[in-house]
Amino acid sequence: MTQPHPPAPSSSSAALRVLVTGATGFVGRAVVAELLRRGYAVFAGSREGQGLPGAVGVKADVTSREGMQVAVDDVQPGAVVHLVGIIAEKGAQTFGKVHVEGTRNVLAALPAGARYLHMSALGADPSSKSGYSSTKGQAEQLVRASGVAYTIFEPSLIFGPGDDFFGRVLKNLVSQAPIVPQIGDGHFPFRPVSIQDVAAAFAGALERPETVGQTYELTGPAEYTFRELLQLELSALGKRKPIVPVPLPLMNLAVPLMNLLPSPPITKDQYAMLLEGSTGDPEPARRAFDLPMLNLEKELPQLLKK
Repeated sequence: MTQPHPPAPSSSSAALRVLVTGATGFVGRAVVAELLRRGYAVFAGSREGQGLPGAVGVKADVTSREGMQVAVDDVQPGAVVHLVGIIAEKGAQTFGKVHVEGTRNVLAALPAGARYLHMSALGADPSSKSGYSSTKGQAEQLVRASGVAYTIFEPSLIFGPGDDFFGRVLKNLVSQAPIVPQIGDGHFPFRPVSIQDVAAAFAGALERPETVGQTYELTGPAEYTFRELLQLELSALGKRKPIVPVPLPLMNLAVPLMNLLPSPPITKDQYAMLLEGSTGDPEPARRAFDLPMLNLEKELPQLLKK
């Protein structure tokens, strides 16, 4: 049953206090910068309470119900942007603990009438074989059932200065051997989105009451197969190497062995997500938030130089 959605709080950017969880991460820093550019009073939430230029640092550990409540009570935000997420599990930081329980704790601490923006992921589905995608789907269920004035965003692969996938995972994959291993036939599709588009969508949602209760896929203007992404990465790095398909049965054996390494080149969840692909229609979000729609092919050479 669909829950009723409260109206979005009426506010001007100059007056609205916004708490951003995960503010010191790759996406968090970009969202904080965009909110500040638009005149919001921004509080940068993280486990360490680290401040950012123009934003007040706040200790906000989403895995602690009590800690999250204290953070919200101290800030009294009119909006919360929840960005916390992990790509790989480490110790007590499991997908369930961070994505599901973390979201539950943030929702429980949310002040009455506050606006809520939620960072999910394209492919979020409780039934996914990927623990990452499965718990992202479970978190979405919590948000939709909460009755708060929410907007959910589901980005594809995000590219930008400091990103993990293009700046580390794919870069290592095409750089570390004389050949480039391609997973299977390499035909699974992706539509990468720029960090600028993601930040603009989050900030824009606070200014558009009609986005309450909506879920938006965040994808870029061009779709690529995995093989094409490998070719783009090679080209951007100025490398020429043969791309060699690795049969999926062999990859299915190799990936678990790789994960025995202290720092595996690809985790089991990243592998599962690659096989699922990550694409969607960019037009609803582009129209709703007037996004710049930056193109990966044009941006990648500069990004990899940094």
